[in-house]
Amino acid sequence: MAALTAFLATLPAAGAMAGEVAGDRAVYQQRFAQFLKDPGNFPYAPLEKLSGAKAWRPMTARADAAIAPAALAKGDAYAAAMRSSAFLVWHKGALIHSWYGPGMDAQVPMLSKSLSKPITALAVGRAIALGRIKGLDQPLGEIIPELKGTQKGRILVRHLLDMRSGMLDQGFSPDPAHPLNTAYLSTDHGREIIDTYPMTAEPGTRYAYANAPSDLVALVIERATGRRYGEFVGAEVLAKIGAPGGTIWVDREGGLAHSGCCTYLPAETYLRMAMLIHADGVWGGKRLLPKNYTAQMRKGTPQNPNFGLGIWIGEPYNQRRGFGAPGTLGPQVLHSEPYLDPALYLFDGNSNQVVYVSPKHDLIVLRIGATPPAPSATNQAEWDNAYLPNLLIRAIKP
Repeated sequence: MAALTAFLATLPAAGAMAGEVAGDRAVYQQRFAQFLKDPGNFPYAPLEKLSGAKAWRPMTARADAAIAPAALAKGDAYAAAMRSSAFLVWHKGALIHSWYGPGMDAQVPMLSKSLSKPITALAVGRAIALGRIKGLDQPLGEIIPELKGTQKGRILVRHLLDMRSGMLDQGFSPDPAHPLNTAYLSTDHGREIIDTYPMTAEPGTRYAYANAPSDLVALVIERATGRRYGEFVGAEVLAKIGAPGGTIWVDREGGLAHSGCCTYLPAETYLRMAMLIHADGVWGGKRLLPKNYTAQMRKGTPQNPNFGLGIWIGEPYNQRRGFGAPGTLGPQVLHSEPYLDPALYLFDGNSNQVVYVSPKHDLIVLRIGATPPAPSATNQAEWDNAYLPNLLIRAIKP
């Protein structure tokens, strides 16, 4: 911890703000120690209420003769074996199957991890529809004045969503002063991203998956709308689609939300967000997102054809697909075969939080839960990102 002590000593602590700065130091020290010990189980706190539909009742699954019950039973078994908390199947306009793990049900908020990234794309689309953001190609320098005239000011709104901001790739560092840590754990993480998070490429020229650009969406929404990010998402997205709310991680009480990670929402909320995208941004006959906006969400880039605006795209097929730039090192998710719907797209977060959407089959499949167990030489298979959607697509009766 000597490095942490040395880093904290560099922070200013003079004048009337001394007590506040000392408190920020202590919080950062505690967070960094916790993160370094177990990054995968970091305690996201404080949490702030994220509102949703006021009169929400869980969807009731109705029988669907189009999908063989044996396939749904296999899906349940796979979900259970993979430490899942929820496994939901929506087909042709209705929830047809729901399975919850021990201690879980439709009311329990579940950790999103990077399922928060599609939420950022929906928030931006809603802000565009309301005229608060000019469009995906508006530069950040027009929304965040302190970035005007800088390289970060040339980042387009779309670049925060499609991971072509030019900012440093996601990674891990044991150095407490490293921007990967300060921009994630600071009590003013938005300021850290603006002031210290490195640019490694010109905006739009390189794909680099990271939390920082996605977290910056919260500040963009707040500056563009004059509303807190959580309140905007709750009122303008979740409530509009009848989705239940939950909580969202903020850097300090009353501070900026972490938009790139770590909301807690019931499984049905993620399902309803997928339904909204599947319906081209229309809900209950009302257009919530600009026309063709969801088509842009489902379109990859030359730098990564498998990633659109906050969501992953099934084609082109890669048996092992990572989150980082194509060809770079890092965890690689198994896809044992191509998706049976070439147009399939998905939400995909750490620990295999997944929501698959098959436009061809009018099908949505959700799996949320803990990290699946590691494969073993005996009977434990590796998590397969293609298994659940293909299992159910094969089971659809003609």
